[in-house]
Amino acid sequence: MSTNRAVVVDPDAAGRLVIRPVPEPAPDRGEAIVRVQAISLNRGEVRRSGMAAVGWRPGWDLAGLVERAAADGSGPRVGTRVVGMLPEGAWAERVAVPTHALAQLPDKVTVSQAATFPVAGLTALHALTKGGLLLGRRVLVTGATGGVGDFAVQLARLAGAHVTASARRGDQVSSLRQLGAHEVVVGDEIPASPKYDLVIESVGGRTLGTALAALERGGVCVTLGVSASAEVTFDTRSFFVSGRTTLYGFYLFTELGNEPARVGLRRLADLVAAGQLAPHVSLERTWTEIGQVAQDLMARRFPGKAVLTLE
Repeated sequence: MSTNRAVVVDPDAAGRLVIRPVPEPAPDRGEAIVRVQAISLNRGEVRRSGMAAVGWRPGWDLAGLVERAAADGSGPRVGTRVVGMLPEGAWAERVAVPTHALAQLPDKVTVSQAATFPVAGLTALHALTKGGLLLGRRVLVTGATGGVGDFAVQLARLAGAHVTASARRGDQVSSLRQLGAHEVVVGDEIPASPKYDLVIESVGGRTLGTALAALERGGVCVTLGVSASAEVTFDTRSFFVSGRTTLYGFYLFTELGNEPARVGLRRLADLVAAGQLAPHVSLERTWTEIGQVAQDLMARRFPGKAVLTLE
C-alpha cells in the first residue's frame, strides 16, 4: 500500500482539490526523487483544476530535499535542499524531478521562498530578456502585485531599468514603490505617454489594449497572462504607426526548451541569498488547506504568492 499522497482533482471537494494516496514515483535515470517540503500556487494550474477530470494531479512549483539521487549521476546528491518544477503533479509528498529542472539552494534561502521561484520567478526572468539590455530603458509591468509582477518589478530594477508598475487599486501604490517601482499607474488603462521600451503584460483586456499604444518605436510587449480578459481590443493604427513594435506571446514551458530550468532557478536563488531579491510570500499555510487557498487565489484575496508547507 502506497504511503505517498498528492493533491488531486475531486469535483465534490472545496476548490475541487483534495489530498489522496497516490503511487510512489518511478524515476527515469535522469530524475531524482524529492521529498517535497513546500509548494506554491499559480493561477494557471488552479484554473485548469477547475476544468480537469477527476484524479488529475496539478502542481508546478516545489522545494524540498533530495531523497534519492538520479541514477545517471546527474543533479544534486541525497540530502541536498532543492527547488524544482514539473509540468504537472508537483503537489505531492514525493515526486520524480528531471535534474535539468532541479537546482540546489544556498543556505540562506528557505524552502518557502524557493517554492515561489519556478513559474513566477522564471516567467519574470525570461520575459524580461525579450527587451534586451534594460539599462536605462523604460519598462512597464502590469499586474504588478501578482506573483510574476512582483518578481518582474524587482528584476527590472536590478537590471537598471526605469520601472513603472501598474496596479488595480490606489492602496497598492506604496508597496509597489517599496518593491522598486519608480512610478505607479493605477487603473485598467495605461496612459499613451510616456512610451515604454518593454511591457510585461499579464492582465489582458483593456490593459493590454492600451499598453500596446504606449510602446516606444521598436518596443516589445510580452503577453503572458489574461487575468482580466482574454478578449482584447486595441487601436491598430497607433500600434503600427509607432513602427517595428512587437507583441510576443510568452509560454514558460516553451522558453525552457532554450535554457534548462535549473539555470534560472539557481540564478534566482543566488539573488535571494545575496539580499538583492525578496520573494513576496503573503500567505503561508499547511497543504491540507489547498482547496480554500486555491479559491482565495482566484478571488484575488491576497497579493504576491501563496506557499503551502507539507507536514
